[in-house]
Amino acid sequence: QVQLVESGGGLVQAGDSLRLSCADSGRTFSSRAMGWFRQSLGKTREFVAGVSWNGLRLYYADFAKGRLTISRDNAKNTVYLQMNSLKPEDTAVYYCGVARYGIVSSWPENVMDYWGKGTLVTVSS
Repeated sequence: QVQLVESGGGLVQAGDSLRLSCADSGRTFSSRAMGWFRQSLGKTREFVAGVSWNGLRLYYADFAKGRLTISRDNAKNTVYLQMNSLKPEDTAVYYCGVARYGIVSSWPENVMDYWGKGTLVTVSS
């Protein structure tokens, strides 16, 4: 059974850092690209960052460049999102997902096959 479990969210102050983790406990997705999306209150879910199956190709939304870093450890079936210099506008539920392919250059939601339930990040000013 597919199960993606996000962790690492919480309440922090502006300027702080967090590292989100997404563990695949149901099956191995080492051959698939994986990504992080987020959804703020009243907004649609948006792409944050993505990583190819081998970790060599990284993709970021413009707002994420320079502050957020995606990585993966296939030996641990885990993908990470390091978030630095957090801002109040980063407040959202963050979801990880598994893509249909090993390499994805465009990241609409429908390229994702499986989703976790999300982890809430709240950044206070």
